Amino acid sequence: MAENILQVKNLKTYFHTEAGLVKAVNDVSFNVEKGKTLGIVGESGCGKTTCGRTAMGLYDKTSGEVLFDGIDVHTLRGAKKREFSRRA
Repeated sequence: MAENILQVKNLKTYFHTEAGLVKAVNDVSFNVEKGKTLGIVGESGCGKTTCGRTAMGLYDKTSGEVLFDGIDVHTLRGAKKREFSRRA
């Protein structure tokens, strides 16, 4: 059985704007096996980039879980985050 290098579970990324709440990513789940590639496709403005940036820890998640090699990327701070990003 292949090992998952990335696990995204029930990921949600919401933004508060003057116009109200924007649900950019709403309940997305996927796994990427070690040595494999994942492509995300969809219409313009559907949340592909936001999903990727949230999975990488560049955007804060509203809820859900993002594990890269078993480590929750949203718990890393400072030097640990820099060290991890060089490894990833």
